Amino acid sequence: MVERILMAPQGPTFSRLVMGYWRLMEWNYAARDLVGFIEQHLELGITTVDHADIYGDYQCEAAFGEALRLAPHLREKMEIVTKCGIATTAKPENAIGHYITDRAHITHSAENSLRLLNTDVLDLLLIHRPDPLMDADEIAEAFLALHKSGKVRHFGVSNFTPAQFSLLQSRLPFTLATNQVEISPVHQPLLLDGTLDLLQQLRIRPMAWSCLGGGRLFSDERYAPLRAELQQVADETGAETPEQVVYAWVMRLPSRPLPIIGSGKIERVKSAVGALSLELSRQQWFRIRKAALGYDVP
Repeated sequence: MVERILMAPQGPTFSRLVMGYWRLMEWNYAARDLVGFIEQHLELGITTVDHADIYGDYQCEAAFGEALRLAPHLREKMEIVTKCGIATTAKPENAIGHYITDRAHITHSAENSLRLLNTDVLDLLLIHRPDPLMDADEIAEAFLALHKSGKVRHFGVSNFTPAQFSLLQSRLPFTLATNQVEISPVHQPLLLDGTLDLLQQLRIRPMAWSCLGGGRLFSDERYAPLRAELQQVADETGAETPEQVVYAWVMRLPSRPLPIIGSGKIERVKSAVGALSLELSRQQWFRIRKAALGYDVP
């Protein structure tokens, strides 16, 4: 069973692995089939689900909400995360992709997510990406109003730098719950730029997206040495797949990131759970780092 983990000093508590629904529309699930998939990952203990308003060209939340309409009893068994703050050209009124983090948009987006997801409350709302026109006071006003109304329990950010995170945190009377960031062997900048160090300092757990590099890790020829090293470590640790080793590599970080699983195939989700029992040695972890980067530590 997947363990539960406290995300920040003031909560919430999430499952150690998160089910990501970014590609839901590509899975081609009928609503009843999606109910079955949700039930299966809930049985595994993966109770936290990750959404965003823009996923699937603004269609994923509604598709997931239709499943909850068919099986409303599942809502109390899960924690729903969603995001706002990006406007894409999938909507005709957006002539250009841009960021939008004013109070009116945050409030409207959260309320729209509630409606589409068929729920009365969001467990966590994130600002999807840092906005050059971000007014921290205005975001704080939106967060406070949504919290006071009972529509959103907790708040956080995604892809924020330490300075951006600290700026928004300075305007809030409660702790931000997470910074959802990209972490994988093929994307390592955050390991040394202070992003994860700040979260460790504040005892806030990051959520890690694209742990498998969006599939590049297992298809791009330049990562052949990395694939070979992952297989070698899998053989040494008894891992069933190299993917399990990748998830274990991410979870080995002292900030204790929560990997987001992006597959709609339940067997791959079950395989990811197996990563929780793997323990990488320090040398194994650095061997993977070196194989990905192509060079040793200084």
